Amino acid sequence: MRSSSPWIEVGVAYGSGRLPVRVPAERTTIVRPRHRTAAPDPLAALRTALRKPVAGPPLRDVLRAGQRVAISVCDVTRPQPRELMLRALMEAFDGVIRPEDVVVLIATGTHRASTTEERRAMLGEEVLATWRVEDHDARDRSSLVDLGMVGDVPVLLAREWVEADLRITTGFVEPHFFAGFSGGPKMVAPGLAGLDTTLELHNARRIGDPRATWGITEGNPVHDAVRAIAAATGVGFALDVLLDEQQRITRAFGGEILAMHREACEAARREAMHAVDRPFDVVVTSNSGYPLDQNLYQAVKGMSAAAEVVRPGGTIVCAAECRDGLPDHGSYATLLHEGRSPADLLDRIAASPVTVPNQWQVQIQARIQGKAQVLVHADGLEDTEVRAAHLEPVADIDDVIRRLEAAGGAERICVLPEGPQTIAYVAA
Repeated sequence: MRSSSPWIEVGVAYGSGRLPVRVPAERTTIVRPRHRTAAPDPLAALRTALRKPVAGPPLRDVLRAGQRVAISVCDVTRPQPRELMLRALMEAFDGVIRPEDVVVLIATGTHRASTTEERRAMLGEEVLATWRVEDHDARDRSSLVDLGMVGDVPVLLAREWVEADLRITTGFVEPHFFAGFSGGPKMVAPGLAGLDTTLELHNARRIGDPRATWGITEGNPVHDAVRAIAAATGVGFALDVLLDEQQRITRAFGGEILAMHREACEAARREAMHAVDRPFDVVVTSNSGYPLDQNLYQAVKGMSAAAEVVRPGGTIVCAAECRDGLPDHGSYATLLHEGRSPADLLDRIAASPVTVPNQWQVQIQARIQGKAQVLVHADGLEDTEVRAAHLEPVADIDDVIRRLEAAGGAERICVLPEGPQTIAYVAA
């Protein structure tokens, strides 16, 4: 029965703006990040993190004249404030590290390389004019060094990273849908890892483990392996930040990578993870807007956030602009098209003796679809593309809510306006 309660409008992150969605006020729960105050002087916050680390010596005490320095940064799919973080490092290097001895490595993992325009937007003209910048290529074996096994993972890392005298990671920390949290050791592997390493880190067994999920690091088979690789191969200093919904720095953490990351993760957990009392019939989610919602592959994160609090048999509505399509690079689309249904995709992945690139995203998407119906609003995709991905296209989210309301399938609604920036979970 349709509710007589008033409807309210909620703006969900979508592309570079907000998408208005109307929902019934009385039966809708809106889950946002806890109030986070942007640092009044973000550069000062970064300088403090370099001078007063969580653990280990200040960065200036680590620097030595003549060192070759490699710095890892996130690729274009992540909203890291790279330019500002690199400017803080540039200040710290002044008078000690020569510009020609520095390389900035874009930690693409298995993603595509950045374009010239993207590099300019990501790093700024000063960085590009001062330091050499290279995209990591997981498939170019000549650019990798084989470091043998760490546990059960064959470790190949970028040669320029391994052969540097000082290795510095930079990133940002938020809940991650199978690694627990982003940032920290992920900026080594899979960020700068060879394809064989990444495939082992993302195999069906690890991804299928119930502990490979939001907010869990210890005991998570993905994060345990990632952490072990960073510890075994060595990081001289690490710098991570937390961001608000406008992608502004709220806090900065520096120092020894594992101790620093633990503290940053706990801060992110307090800000970004929220308990609810029971599951919802309908969950409307974004994928945090651009750059995270630039393609459907990335939008699985938003679906995964919604899956945490949707009831079995419920409905997930994901708003992701997908200006980069499915995308048309990588094997995500190919793998989706090979299966007849989400259940068939899971069976194929479970039966395959090898892991192939992007299999993990398909595995997680198919698992979500086994729990709930998933609808997608994406201006960057044709309806036929969405259906070929085993998803249902939606032109008007408001109309979907009204139809579910009329059919009695929307008694409890949840909206995640910032998508995976806020991870709701059902309290035990």
